[in-house]
Amino acid sequence: MTDPLGLLGVDLPVLAAPMGGGPGTPALVAAAARAGGLGFVAGGYQSVEALAGEIREVRANASRFGVNLFAPNAVPVDPAAYAAYARAIRAEGEAYGLDTTTVPVTEDDDGWADKVDLLLSDPVPVVSFTFGLPGPGVIARLERAGSMTVQTVTSAAEARAATEAGVRALAVQSSAAGGHSATLSPQRLPEDIALEDLVRSVRAASPLPVLAAGGIGTTEDVRRVLAAGADAVAVGTVLIRSEESGATATHRDALADPARTRTVVTRCFTGRPARALRNHFVTRYDALAPSGYPALHHLTSPMRKAAAAAGDAERVHLWAGTGFRNATAEPAGVILQRLAGSL
Repeated sequence: MTDPLGLLGVDLPVLAAPMGGGPGTPALVAAAARAGGLGFVAGGYQSVEALAGEIREVRANASRFGVNLFAPNAVPVDPAAYAAYARAIRAEGEAYGLDTTTVPVTEDDDGWADKVDLLLSDPVPVVSFTFGLPGPGVIARLERAGSMTVQTVTSAAEARAATEAGVRALAVQSSAAGGHSATLSPQRLPEDIALEDLVRSVRAASPLPVLAAGGIGTTEDVRRVLAAGADAVAVGTVLIRSEESGATATHRDALADPARTRTVVTRCFTGRPARALRNHFVTRYDALAPSGYPALHHLTSPMRKAAAAAGDAERVHLWAGTGFRNATAEPAGVILQRLAGSL
């Protein structure tokens, strides 16, 4: 039987999950490698040129790492619903001199083809996919180029589909995870199922190695999920306050704010289900937000960037998994090794 950690080329069964939009940095990926684990360059929201630059930076400091891509799985927005939502949130944008009603609908695929071409011409050890399941041809070409492919799944049915498509491992994400759900059916909210139960159901559906993620914040969490059948775990939220994280001060401070006690799964920031700390924007607009990714992401992005820069935690996406209280301000390697304990 293949040793999953050996397949990944790592010793530590606690990996650093990809975190797009800022928190994930080359320094964080390198820190995970030095700790004996694996980190992922977050390819989402980056130009292909910026992604190539991050890969070069990581390669100078780590021999084993991964790159995560957003695979196409469009959720087209209804134009009338988009316009109504843009009007509804107009006052929030006006706080920063922005008029959301003038932002056109943007439907794109995050530069998918160019990023795949980059990884084919300059292969990396591991490539993982989130949001969509690539066609078998893409997976096969990346495998032939020397990359181990990993598909993020949120159910046994998705695990079976990914296995049939030819990937070599599964990243199993529960609804407790912070940030976007990787569900392949984003029109529906992900099922609220404990990570260890999800791991067991995926194990019964697929023989592939399992990397489990979602709400992990303590050594006991790690032990419980590994006992359920995961080969390794991946953590994100607990690294957001780490020294190597690129998260904004607004995001870091919110995770440590004792007044913030609840996370919710919402579409209000991007039109795709994502778990975040509850704030003013979530409370006011969650019930109004239509399904529509990436259109809503592009609609609210200028407001969120302005709010983060201003220290306004009420108009920004505060991505957080259910284990957010365990996020600490210390080196990422220390966090990862502590979570692994004596494993």
